[in-house]
Order: sequence, then C-alpha cells, then structure tokens
Amino acid sequence: MEIRTLDGDDQATVRALFPGFAETMRVALPDDPPASEDLMARLLQKRRGTDRVVLAVYDGAEPAGYVKLGLDLSATLDTGHGSLWVFPGFRRRGAGRLLVDAAREELAARGRTRLLVDAPHTAEADAFAESAGGKRIVVNVRNRLKLKGAAIAAEAVAGYRFVRWNDGCPDDLVDSYAKAWSELDVPINGQARVGQATAADVREREAEAERARHRCYVTAAVDEATGEIAGYCTMFVRDSPMADAGEVLVLPAHRRKGLAAQLKAELLSWVAGTEPQVLLVQAWNDETNSAVLALNRKLGFSSTGGWATYEVSA
Repeated sequence: MEIRTLDGDDQATVRALFPGFAETMRVALPDDPPASEDLMARLLQKRRGTDRVVLAVYDGAEPAGYVKLGLDLSATLDTGHGSLWVFPGFRRRGAGRLLVDAAREELAARGRTRLLVDAPHTAEADAFAESAGGKRIVVNVRNRLKLKGAAIAAEAVAGYRFVRWNDGCPDDLVDSYAKAWSELDVPINGQARVGQATAADVREREAEAERARHRCYVTAAVDEATGEIAGYCTMFVRDSPMADAGEVLVLPAHRRKGLAAQLKAELLSWVAGTEPQVLLVQAWNDETNSAVLALNRKLGFSSTGGWATYEVSA
C-alpha cells in the first residue's frame, strides 16, 4: 500500500474516494439515506481560515481509505483536526496505521504536534486509537429528526423580529450577523475558530457552501430595541433526503428566553415546507452540552449513536 496526497477541492478526488466513502457510510449508518458526492465534496473542501490536507492510502490503483485534516491558520497552531476512514474491504490490513503515520509526518513537517481524528465511537475505534498511542477525548452524540410529519413548535418570544434567508444574508444585516457569529467559540472538525468575523467572512462561507452544492438556510432573531441580531440558527441542505443542522447561537444577553427553540423550530418548519426531499435532519452535539441536547429532545430529535474525537501525539 502507498500514501498519496490529494486535492480535496478537485472533483476528481471526490470521484475517486466516493465509492469507498459511500460504502463506509452505509455500513456505519445503515438506517441513513445513501451518501452523496455533494456531501463528500463539502467534507473535503478547504474552509475559511484553514489549510486542508487529504492523504489517501492506495492498494494498487484502488483507494483503501483516507485521512482529511483541517489546519487552523490563525489559532490552535499545534493541531490538525480531521477524520480518518478505512473502507470496509480493506480493514485489518494496516491501512489505518499507515494513514495515522502519514498524518503524523505531515503535521510534524508543519511544526504541529497534536493530531485529532474523528471516527464512529465503537470499541474497535477505541482499541485502534490506543494501539496507535492515542486516547478518546470527547464523544459527539448524533441526533436525528424525521422531518416528515414532525410536530415542530415553540413559544413565540416577544421583543424580536424573526428573519430568514437561504440565498445570502441581507446586506443590511450582514455586519450584525458577522458580529454575532464572532461569538461562536466551539471547535469544529477541520474548521478555523471564527475569531472577529467580517461581512467578507460571511460571504466567503456562503460561497463555500455554494461550491459544494449546499444551500445554507438561516433564521435570525433581531432585537427590536437595537436592530442587532441577538441569535441565529443554520442548516445545510443538499439534493439529498438528509440535511445537516449547523449552529444555534444566542448571545448571552438574550438567553433563557426561549429564542433558541423558536429559531430552530422556525428553521425546521421552513426547510420542511421548502425542501420536500429532506426527510431527515442530523445534528452533532458534544455529549456534555446538556442545554443543546435538551433543546433537540424538545424539538423531537432522538439520539442514534455518536462519533468520538481521538487525540494522537504527532
């Protein structure tokens, strides 16, 4: 087997890796709709403020798996965070260890010492990480909502004007939206921390989604007293039966009023009425984030396993 460096923004990379990726997803998540090339393109593409590394292990002419790493260029400069996939037909043949070693070498060459890898949380994954000198540091719970026929409702919150868009943030709100987005301080696999976002950053993120053929739906609550965005909720939709819940953020001064529930309920109802092909919505939440887990339960989501993040010294 050999390691090859690929370009995650090249459609040829998506086409080469997609059959193995789709089979892996089918085995790991048998109750899900089939994975799409658009999903893989979104996962592999370079994001705002990051460098992207895609290393694939090949058995002859056939890819056996890959590791995708996102390198934040503004913070956490010692870390590479991504996902490792060994395709089902190539397991227990050393492909995973080759990918870990290749990722370590790549990070070391860039002066980084910490490798974070996400994978389905199983006893086998725990054992593999331990054998590679790693450890599990967090589990993200996977929550799913069957959108068709779901009873989605939340109490209306007074004092706010609710707006929504799926074709780019309105120009008169983009600065306020960027300011609110800047308050997000949750590390996301392969993405840069937000920092002090600007309107240009918002437009860059919208363009990223469009390049991967995803539509970004957003609902936002505007404080009627100030005209500023007090909270927002996002969802990424593609031509697939499954959509991905994004961020839910309410600024500290506006919390404990029910805004998060109303924002997410309105977003789910909007997508259900606009995108008839969407039957499932999935959300990933840190198992220790009790507030978000409770919000999702309130809206009808149910937990269906999880993915773990493993730390391996580079």
